[in-house]
Amino acid sequence: MNLAFVESPVQLLNVLEWVHTQGGDDPAATTVVVLPPVDPMSRGQLRRMAELARDEGIAVRWQEARGESGAPLKALRALAGLVRRADHIVIGDPFSRYVQLLLTLVRADRLTVVDDGTATMEFVAQLARGERLTRWHRRGRTGPRELVLAPVTATARRRFTPTARHTVEVFTAMPVEAPPGVTVTPNTFAWTRARFGPPSIGKGADLVGTSLVETGVVDPVPYQEAVASLARTHGATRYFAHRRESAEKLHALEAATGLEIVRPDLPLELIARRGPIGRTIVSFPSTVVHTLPLALAGTGVNVAVCDIAPEWLRATASPRAQGFLSGVTETARGVQRLTSTAHA
Repeated sequence: MNLAFVESPVQLLNVLEWVHTQGGDDPAATTVVVLPPVDPMSRGQLRRMAELARDEGIAVRWQEARGESGAPLKALRALAGLVRRADHIVIGDPFSRYVQLLLTLVRADRLTVVDDGTATMEFVAQLARGERLTRWHRRGRTGPRELVLAPVTATARRRFTPTARHTVEVFTAMPVEAPPGVTVTPNTFAWTRARFGPPSIGKGADLVGTSLVETGVVDPVPYQEAVASLARTHGATRYFAHRRESAEKLHALEAATGLEIVRPDLPLELIARRGPIGRTIVSFPSTVVHTLPLALAGTGVNVAVCDIAPEWLRATASPRAQGFLSGVTETARGVQRLTSTAHA
């Protein structure tokens, strides 16, 4: 049995893409456990993605592991037997402390990591360097919580290291180099292209939002100014909001730019593939500058990416932020590069 753990809509999409690549394997051989976050936008998209997974014949289990007191341990007890019986474990977020906790129960000798966006790039790089797993936008401080969870993280780190009896696969659309012993399988979004589209294409442009303000990386003022400038330059009329963007920020953007704010009910790869979509899609450095060219291959849609200028970063941003964001842009294939100085 294949057992997958997902915590975001994009992770569940990438599990569907992974199942699609398994050829003769019966989709019913895969069970997806959804560990939903608390924010309504993510939960709504996850419910829609769960419907698509069930339509493919995949079993989906919705397991609350956050929110109320005691939920994490209650979920852990409920899932323990399922985890121990699995032959193949598939996860979407190797940085998740809860997923790392579940990995301490794993007996399977096969592990697959599917994309959780650009975080996959940092995960593979840290794995290759033998570093402690830390999200790129965190400053890397070791607090009491990290000290308590250190043994869990260390166990997970060993699970991500292949051995003679334990295989590790990374299924990704990101440009990564495989660490020794790790198999990298390219995600070409074949399932998405087979199930949806081709889309109807308009004449204008669409903007794609980012949660860099919410994660404390980018200051909101230059971000709003850049969005307004990009909208004017490219004739954009719609702004596709990231699921973690705050309502307050989106209201301010709408008032300042006149853009129609769209809150997608599915990951943008599916929204764009279904259409209608603009002739040009403009994004800041994010997952979509790597995934949309694949999902929209052959449609004639142009994907453009605007760099993040160093002066847009908050003083409290991680020292790694600028380098990581530049790497996301520089390694994107088949996209148009836009300079941030033109939109400062």
